[in-house]
Amino acid sequence: MKQLLWVVLGSGLGGGARYIAAGWFIRSFGIRFPFGTVAINALGSLLIGLIMHVGLTTNLIGADMRVALTTGVLGGFTTYSTFNYETMSFFQQGALLLGLLNILATVVLCLIAGAIGLLLGRWLVAI
Repeated sequence: MKQLLWVVLGSGLGGGARYIAAGWFIRSFGIRFPFGTVAINALGSLLIGLIMHVGLTTNLIGADMRVALTTGVLGGFTTYSTFNYETMSFFQQGALLLGLLNILATVVLCLIAGAIGLLLGRWLVAI
């Protein structure tokens, strides 16, 4: 029950952070391409890789905090459902190249970010 409470609280914080970040990206880059969604998913991928590695290989992040941060905060922060909607919208509008670019950018960037997070976690734990 305690972990559920942490997940619920973390989800609210992550969702609020996503709202703020997405608004900044829209104001900065416009709405033609979902740069905010790609960046948020990449950052979330990096942080999940980092948190999971550090949390599972050290005592620096306990199980409750790891669940709160990954399932809660980052679950609320990352935006797969938004990515899915935006990609489908591109396809429905006939913007096949933008839809494919969104898929490619999200998948490749998130995999790279996740690997960087894992490497960063390994580096931090080795210190």
